[in-house]
Amino acid sequence: MNKRERISDFVRSLESGSTEGASQNYYSAFFQLWNAQKYYEAHDVLEQLWLVEKNAELARFYQALIQAAGAFVHLQKNFEQPSHPKHSRRLPPATRLFELALRNLEDLPNEFQALDLAQFRKVLLRYRDAIIAVDFKKNPWSPKNAPRLDPL
Repeated sequence: MNKRERISDFVRSLESGSTEGASQNYYSAFFQLWNAQKYYEAHDVLEQLWLVEKNAELARFYQALIQAAGAFVHLQKNFEQPSHPKHSRRLPPATRLFELALRNLEDLPNEFQALDLAQFRKVLLRYRDAIIAVDFKKNPWSPKNAPRLDPL
């Protein structure tokens, strides 16, 4: 079974009995995984939509969400193992992914695909700026203060 098939099976298991289209199931699964702090899995699920999206604006939006999830993967791994040789160096890459995500969200409206992008941008900026303000020495993320994404 390849990666796409595994992810499809996983999405079906999250949304059993759903009558929504496949892309909506993947999009919904992204939020479920994000809110469960499973950022890596959220990234993988949404990547399946991004890879086949023909609409440039929607593809850029998906890419921004994927980049944001990737940034939180870095923060989470750093939080869990701050002295690990690799994980201890994850704050700079996280800020770069926050920057890329913010750039991809720049020209999109404040509400897009049932998501409050104005609020989402603030979250990304808050985490990025908190890391930069302490010269990459302290991770602002913890399981207790992890941001939630709730579609409108």
